[in-house]
Amino acid sequence: MAQFQFDPAPMAYIQKSFTSPFKFRLAMFSQLPLGFWIGMRVRELNENRCVVTVPYKRLNKNPFRSTFWAVLGMAAEMSSGAILTMFTFKQKPSISLLVGNQTGKFIKKAVGVTTFVCENGQEIKAAVAKAAETGEAVEVFCPVKGYNSAQELICEFTFTWSLKARKAA
Repeated sequence: MAQFQFDPAPMAYIQKSFTSPFKFRLAMFSQLPLGFWIGMRVRELNENRCVVTVPYKRLNKNPFRSTFWAVLGMAAEMSSGAILTMFTFKQKPSISLLVGNQTGKFIKKAVGVTTFVCENGQEIKAAVAKAAETGEAVEVFCPVKGYNSAQELICEFTFTWSLKARKAA
């Protein structure tokens, strides 16, 4: 069987679109409105890592004066999901994505800008290639760490993504 080759043009398009504040906010507004309203931003996206920030603001906070856990989870998911999107967007064959499992651990209150970092890009790339080559379902585990502005670890998430190549129509 031939080894899967990534088309670099769609990957570059996603990198540019996700890291452009205007394009990303426009995409969030039309496809994920809550992502728009909470102020989520992709600060960095490449083949190795993704960095996503979310601010602490009135809309995002809970009654305990910290960022609501679901807001943190949405930004954490985006940090792994953006890498997956980059590696799967307009690739042949098309790859379906599904979060199969998620865990979270909260260490400190999130009371400022929270920065999420996923550094699992190469494992994600290998999983996408395997799913494309074999046509079988593949799972990839994506640990994501959340930091406050003082670079203190405040939360950890793990997303288990299930990938599978779609059958050609």
